[in-house]
Amino acid sequence: MSSTPATPTPTPIRIDFVSDVSCPWCVVGLKSLEQALDKLHDTVQADIHFQPFELNANMPPEGEDIGEHIARKYGSTPEQMAQSREAIRARGEQLGFTFAMDKRGRIYNTFDAHRLLHWAGLEGRQKELKMALFDSYFTQGQNPSSHEVLLKVAGDVGLDSVKAAEVLASSAYADEVRAQEKFYQQNGINSVPAVIINERHLISGGQPPEVFEQALRQIISGG
Repeated sequence: MSSTPATPTPTPIRIDFVSDVSCPWCVVGLKSLEQALDKLHDTVQADIHFQPFELNANMPPEGEDIGEHIARKYGSTPEQMAQSREAIRARGEQLGFTFAMDKRGRIYNTFDAHRLLHWAGLEGRQKELKMALFDSYFTQGQNPSSHEVLLKVAGDVGLDSVKAAEVLASSAYADEVRAQEKFYQQNGINSVPAVIINERHLISGGQPPEVFEQALRQIISGG
C-alpha cells in the first residue's frame, strides 16, 4: 500500500524591503518581488518588513518641483528626464501599476509617512499602507507629507484614524525610524530599493520578477 507523498513545507524567509514612498523604482521593485513570491508560494513563506529610507531627508515641508529637483540633484537634462519617466511608466504598466506622471509635479519630505508605516507594522497593516501610499503619490499625485492625506490613506486600509492622528500629531516612532535609517546607511545601503533576504543577501534596485525569483530559489537551496 503506497503512501501519499508529503507536501513540502514552504521555507520561511525574512525580507527587509528598504525603500522610500517617493521612490518610483521602489514601486517597481516591490511589484516585481510580489510577482516572484506568487510563483514561489509553494516554496517560500515570506515575512516582509518595510524599512525606512529617505531620499530627501532635508526636503522642506512645501516640497520642490520635481523637474528642478532632479536637474539639481542628478544633473539630468529634460530629455534624460523624459526618457526616465517613460521607462518607469512602462515598467509600472508591465507590473500592473499606474504611474500618472502628469499628476506628480513635486517631491516631498516623507519622514511622517515612515513614522506612520512603523506604527502600521505594529498594527499588522504595513504592507497595505505601503501600497496605498505608493498609489496615493504616484497614481493620484497626492502629497505624502500632508497629514490630511496620510490620515485618509490610513483609514482607507483599515487603520484606526484616531490613533493615526495621534501618531502624526506627536513625535511617536521618530527615534525608531531614525535608528533604522541610520542602521541601513551604516551597513552600506545608500540607494533604494534594497531587498535584504534573511539579513544576509542583498538584491539591489527595481529588478524584474525573474531576477527576484532566481535569487530566492538560490537562497533557499543554499546556493
